[in-house]
Amino acid sequence: MNRKILAIGLLTALAAIVYAQSPKSVTVTGYLIDNACAESAKDLGPRAKGHSKSCALMDSCEKSGYSVVTDDNTRYKLTEKGDGMAAELLKNSKTERGVRVTAEGNYNGSELDVTKLTEVTVKGE
Repeated sequence: MNRKILAIGLLTALAAIVYAQSPKSVTVTGYLIDNACAESAKDLGPRAKGHSKSCALMDSCEKSGYSVVTDDNTRYKLTEKGDGMAAELLKNSKTERGVRVTAEGNYNGSELDVTKLTEVTVKGE
């Protein structure tokens, strides 16, 4: 009887661990910033909001990849596929500073695997 309870407990714990590590479908809105600038920023939120498109498209910045920084300063690093989508969006954007986007995809706790990335207009701009 004790072995059955122990086995059930271990299986439940294992299922909880697997569930916690599985990617979650998310939609986030925030500002695009390249990872090189994000990692050197002292105050990420204002840095992302005012980040220039020209900086984000510099070779070294583009190669570092991209992140979306939300209004509460949560940073979602994009996967390689998302980096390509972000670079393409930046190249086609008419916004020169603070490119705001909505990203949909699966978040695994460290990277956002983007399935859709769209620019959003900021009211008052």
